[in-house]
Formats: sequence, C-alpha cells, structure tokens
Amino acid sequence: MTHPFLDLAPLSAAHFASIEDRVARLLDTRQDVVIMQGEALLPLEGAIRATAGPGTVALNVITGPYGQTFGDWLRDCGATVYDLAVPYHTAVTAAQIREAFAEHPEIDFVSLVHAEAATGNTNPVAEIGAVVREQGALFYLDAVASVGAEPVLPDAWGVDLCVIGAQKAMGGPAGVSAVSVSERAWARMAANPHAPRRSYLSLLDWKERWVDAGRKALLHAPAQLEMLALQACVERIEAEGLRTVMSRHASAAAATRAGALALGGGLEPYVHEAAEAAPVATTLRAPSGVVASELVARALASDPTLPLAAGGGALAKEMIRVNHYGPDATPGTVQASLAALGAALSEKGLPTNLEACRRAAKGAWR
Repeated sequence: MTHPFLDLAPLSAAHFASIEDRVARLLDTRQDVVIMQGEALLPLEGAIRATAGPGTVALNVITGPYGQTFGDWLRDCGATVYDLAVPYHTAVTAAQIREAFAEHPEIDFVSLVHAEAATGNTNPVAEIGAVVREQGALFYLDAVASVGAEPVLPDAWGVDLCVIGAQKAMGGPAGVSAVSVSERAWARMAANPHAPRRSYLSLLDWKERWVDAGRKALLHAPAQLEMLALQACVERIEAEGLRTVMSRHASAAAATRAGALALGGGLEPYVHEAAEAAPVATTLRAPSGVVASELVARALASDPTLPLAAGGGALAKEMIRVNHYGPDATPGTVQASLAALGAALSEKGLPTNLEACRRAAKGAWR
C-alpha cells in the first residue's frame, strides 16, 4: 500500500538549498540562511552557544518568557549577563538600550525577542538595531512569532543572528526552523573555542560542511515532510503577497483589540499601547475576580478549535491569548473568538454587548 506522505523521492541537496533561498528572499537578506532540522528552539539555543562564552558580556532583554530562557543559556555558556526586564504589558525602547550601554560599555552581545506571542507585545527592532550597531555589539533576534505578521529585515536592521520558525504567522510546520547569519556572527563563532562542534546544535558544522562546501551534500537526512511543508507555506505567502499577509495580521490584532473593548464584561487589552501590541496575537486581561484559564475553558467548551489560550504559568490567572496567526488571521476567527469569550463572561453574570463587539471588530478590520 502506498501513501502520499511516505512514498516520496528523497529530498536532494539542491532542493533543500532552493528552499533556503526562498526563505532568504522572504527575509530580504543577503546573509547566509541555514534551515535547521528541528523546532525553533534548536537554532535559538545553537546560535547563543555558538557565539557566547566566558568572555562574552551580554545585554539580555526580557519582555516575556523567552527572554528569561536566553539569559539562562547565556549564563550557562559562562557569559556575564545584564538583564533588562520591562513589564509584560509594554515594550522595551531604544532609549533603554542606549542607557544600558552607557552603564555597561563593555557589552558585546544583545539578545532580544521581536514579538512575544506569549505576552502579546512587540519591540521596535529597527530603532534598537541602530543603537546596537553604534556600539558594535552582536545582535541576536528571535523573530519566530513576528515573521509573516510584521516586517522582519535582518540586513536593514543590523541583525547578526535572526531566528525564525514557520508555525505561527507563516502558517507552516513546527518541525523545521531557520537562522540568518551575518559574516560578523560567523567570525565570532569561529573564534569561540566553546562553540558546539559535531553536534546537532552546531551552526559551524553547517557553515563548514554545507555553506562553504557549496551546498552540495547535506549533513544528515533532512526532515523531508517538514521541508516540503515549509516550501509550501513560503509559496503560499509568495502567492498571497507578504504585504497582504502582514496586513491580515495587523487587521486581526486591531479588530480583536477594538472588539474586546466594545464587548465589555471587564475585558481589556493586556498590552496598554496599541503600537506596542504584537500583530501575531492579542492578549487580554481577565476581569477582576475572574480566573483567565477558567474563562478560556468555558469559551472553548462551545468550540474547541478556537485559537484561545490562557497565559502560561502565573499568567494563567489573569491573561487570555487570542492567537490570530496564520490561517486564523481572519475576520471570522476574530469574531468567533470574541463571541465565545462574551458568552463565557455572560455565564459568569457579567454584562456584555455582543452586537457592539461585532461592529467594533468589523470596523477595525483594515
């Protein structure tokens, strides 16, 4: 018995390289792009371990849980780490980055998450990148959630290591990910005696055995289905147009925010300023006295397919996430998610106005 997912011809090195080239065009980068065979945590950790060591002095920006993880990895590498943490309801500013450099001019590595799907904020990478370039530090960016939802431009922003994943706004697979690497970052890795070698985490292995060798022979058997899915999702973005895809996400965020405010019942945006809210997902603060995770459970009881979730960890008590990304960045999904939350609030005895919510969400869609 044959099966379309199983009986496939092997993925050639040339085919693999062509998918890398398409990802590079998506990022508008001339840097080397390496597609790694695992979820985005693989290049996120690999890039830090390749470039950081006992002599590294890092500024680690924390605007959500992933920033905390990056700080842990940096310390595990032996780096000196200065954490710059801001409240999850806001974004970091370029002025704060500049102040950190003034206080610690020895900083030579900056790690930042572009958009935090977990907390719903997004950071001004272009402005921050200008400050980092002035100081000559290496710039590491997690753009896993933002790519496809808002501009991600490693070259224009001076990003040395830009990690992306396809499972959110790109609407693709979770099992492969990619990182664009500048020449400065490759040089830092080559000079780092602690960089992983002959390891699944190793970017230098990809550099020497794949990029420098002309991309003729793969290091190991590729994750074939995931690579084909990545190609398909990039093709879909190309067909729709990246600007159109990003516009859908921006509209979904604006509609969710406007609809939630009009709904009533005590819901309010978790991120205070709309300009600092990520287009990939909108976070909402649960009404006083209502546990967010319980409200989400009630909402999902009517339709388990809705992209609703409670915040992680301690945030489960107060934060609701509407994950309007990829195929869920549509007016219908936004309206259905808000209606389900409204019904759950009504069950709690809280006053809501579903018609006002519907009108506000529709009017905010651009």
